[in-house]
Amino acid sequence: MPHALTLNAGSSSLKFGFFELGDLQGEPQSRILGLVERIGQGERAHIKAKGADGQVLLDQEYGRNHVPDHGTALARVVDFLREQRPDARLAAVGHRVVHGGPDYAEPTRLTPPVMDRLAQFEPLAPLHQPHNLSGARAALELFPDAIQVACFDTAFHRHHPWVNDTFAIPRKFYDQGVRRYGFHGLSYQYISETLEKTAPHLHSGRTIVAHLGNGASMCALMGGRSVASSMGFSALDGLPMGSRCGQLDPGVLLYMLMNEGMTPKEIEDVLYRQSGLLGLSGLSNDMRTLEAAGTEPAREAIDYFVFRIRRELGALAAALGGVSTLVFCGGIGENSAHIREKVCEGMGWIGMELDTGRNLRGERIISTDLSRVRILVIPTNEEIVIARAARDSLAGAG
Repeated sequence: MPHALTLNAGSSSLKFGFFELGDLQGEPQSRILGLVERIGQGERAHIKAKGADGQVLLDQEYGRNHVPDHGTALARVVDFLREQRPDARLAAVGHRVVHGGPDYAEPTRLTPPVMDRLAQFEPLAPLHQPHNLSGARAALELFPDAIQVACFDTAFHRHHPWVNDTFAIPRKFYDQGVRRYGFHGLSYQYISETLEKTAPHLHSGRTIVAHLGNGASMCALMGGRSVASSMGFSALDGLPMGSRCGQLDPGVLLYMLMNEGMTPKEIEDVLYRQSGLLGLSGLSNDMRTLEAAGTEPAREAIDYFVFRIRRELGALAAALGGVSTLVFCGGIGENSAHIREKVCEGMGWIGMELDTGRNLRGERIISTDLSRVRILVIPTNEEIVIARAARDSLAGAG
């Protein structure tokens, strides 16, 4: 029976999923989901995996520097999968790739020319793209006979209206590819498809999705299609994130260059790795740590995070001409009742009324019965989106 492996490589992590594809007609069936953490950090790397029933299949630490790169991490994963499923035939590998640039609006088979083109987008997503491609190179070497398909976080947003796709700078830059791409597209695609299946009356309306986590953004959906996103040219814009700044006056960059004498590399490090919740709090990029800390800087970081979400909520509602549904997803959106409450507090003017009890219990619907805007919590699942693309690519090749 054909199987697909899904890979989502971060700067020091590798999420993986193992799916049965059956006859290539039905839904891929998740068999194993796992994560390798602390890759190349000089620390003890950790791998954990669970079966479809939630049973822990593996929970292991390695010695320091025993998993120095993503290639080694993938080799550890493959050894584990072969032990668990020795008779499985790996027919396809699906990769999350953050940036597809102006070229790629659909899942795409990985070939040497495609890999070379994707490498040109690394400066646009330096925290993700190099590691996405590192994982892809390792998989291409380990599984030369499997179909390998890239799934892009930017693809879901490639049909924006022009006014939501451009910047007010000379048009030559737009022609060169300097435009608003939007990210977290695999997550938004999953939410859109889930609404279409489970609540078609909501799917057909005006929906705002808040993907809140270490990376955070928001997206406006009209009839399930993205029409506006808080993120733009790079994965920096919009909401503040764990260590990324979010929206920033370009004049700040000029100040750093001209007054502080900083190099582009130094500025990149500040904006991507020292800012956001970490920079504001001086403590951590983890919302759980900040909520538990109780310090004034931690509270201020949380307040700014919430303020920007609420501001973006109003902007996206204006882009849609109203809103009928708000969906929370991502690690913070799915798990922090406190953040959800602060976002929705005082939003009655836009038709939102939160049910405090439902929110604290983490129910799927957390709005009151009288709320004009339905407020939902839907756990996102980027892996199944990648697995579906791998299945479709395999079916098309057959």
